[in-house]
Amino acid sequence: MARPPAKELTERELEVMHVFWERGESTVAQVRDALDAAGRNLAYTTVATLIRILTEKDFLTQTTVERPFAYRPVRSFDEVSKRMVGDLVLRLFGGSREQLLVHLLDEHGLTDQERSVLEKILEEGK
Repeated sequence: MARPPAKELTERELEVMHVFWERGESTVAQVRDALDAAGRNLAYTTVATLIRILTEKDFLTQTTVERPFAYRPVRSFDEVSKRMVGDLVLRLFGGSREQLLVHLLDEHGLTDQERSVLEKILEEGK
């Protein structure tokens, strides 16, 4: 029996989604060219397959009926990133945002700019 398609994004699918979030509506060729310009040389058929999978997963929708087909994102970067970070916190840190923050700070510390942004966020949250 075939495994059901995963709802999470693979690394390559996420790369393709970033192109759509930056460019908006695009064709397979436009996405392939944008990836190539970013140093990711993928075959046209590979990009077409990734776009088909993203359409099946409801991350993209086809916007034209004639070739070349164009697609646009169904889900925004904010929506996807919030869900992915939430999944990370739940699966890796048992739902503890505090553990995630401690891990990030222990690993890399904060730059002065990051500290300033964090302080501003905390002040606004009061």
